[in-house]
Amino acid sequence: MNRHLTLKQFRYFLAVAESDSVAAASRVLNIAQSAITKSVLELEDAVGLTLFERSTKGMRLTPEGHRFLVKARRVIGAVAEATRGAREGAAPLAGSLSIGVTSLVAGYYLSEVFARFRRTCPAVEVQVVEDAPPFLEHLLINGELDIAIMVSNALGEPQALTAETLTRSPNRVWMAADHPLAAQEEVGLAEIAAQDLVVLQADRIEVLMRSVWARHQLKPRTLLRTSSLEAVRSLVGVGAGLAVLPDFLYRPWTLDAEHVEVRTLRDAVPTVDVGLVWRRGSQPRAEVLEFIEVARDQSRSRRPVA
Repeated sequence: MNRHLTLKQFRYFLAVAESDSVAAASRVLNIAQSAITKSVLELEDAVGLTLFERSTKGMRLTPEGHRFLVKARRVIGAVAEATRGAREGAAPLAGSLSIGVTSLVAGYYLSEVFARFRRTCPAVEVQVVEDAPPFLEHLLINGELDIAIMVSNALGEPQALTAETLTRSPNRVWMAADHPLAAQEEVGLAEIAAQDLVVLQADRIEVLMRSVWARHQLKPRTLLRTSSLEAVRSLVGVGAGLAVLPDFLYRPWTLDAEHVEVRTLRDAVPTVDVGLVWRRGSQPRAEVLEFIEVARDQSRSRRPVA
C-alpha cells in the first residue's frame, strides 16, 4: 500500500469534497479531471479508506470521508499558519481580545480560528461571548466587543458596522433519503413550498429565506419553527418535512442514524455569508488585527487551491 501523502492530494480532495464533482473541481483548479481523479484514488489508497461514493450524480463523501475532511482542513490550515509564521518575526502580542459569536457559528467556525489564534498569540487573554445577532451588534456598536464572527449578510445595523466575508455558503434543500424529490438532481422552490417545511430560527437564516419566498410569491407550509438544528435534522431525516439551509450546516446523518440527502435549488437563492464584523470607524488594536489575519488565513485554508 502506498503511504506517501502529498499536499496536492489534500488540496485536490478538498476541491472535490466542496464541489461534489470532479468536473467542478477541475474548473475551479484549472487542472485536468484525470489528474484530480488519479490524485484522489492515490489518497484513498494511502489512507486505506473509501472517501467518496461515486455515482452518476457526482462524488459524495462517505462517513469516513466526512471525518477525513476535518483532518484535511487542519493540515492545509497548519501549512498556511506555518508559512505565515515564517514570514513574521515580530515579538508576540499581549493584551486582551473579546470575540462575539452566535450559537450556530460557534459550533462550525469558532474552534479552528480560536485554536490557531491561541497558538499564534498565547499571551493574549481571550474572552468569547455567545449571543443572538441583535445583541452582538449592540455590544459591537457600544465598544463592548472587539469583533464578532456571525452571519454577515443579514445585519440589522449595517450602517454602523463593517463586515468582511470569510465564506459564502449556498443554500440547498434537505430531505429524507427516501423522499420522492430525492430522485431529482435539482428542486424548485414551488415544489418545496408544496411540502411541509421545517424552519430553523437562528442567525437570521429564516429572515433571508422569508424574502426569497415573498419574491417568488410562495407561501410554504411550515410544520415547525425551531432554534434547534438537531430538531430540524431529525424531522427531515424521518421524512416529516423539508428544510432549506446553508451547506456549512449539512451533516449526512442524524443522531438517530437517519440519512439526510441534499439537493441543489433550481431557483436563485442568496448565499448565507459568515464573516467578521466590527464597529465601523474604529481603529482595531493589534490583537484584533492579528485575529482578523488568522481568520483570513483559516478561510483561505478551507478553499480549494491549486
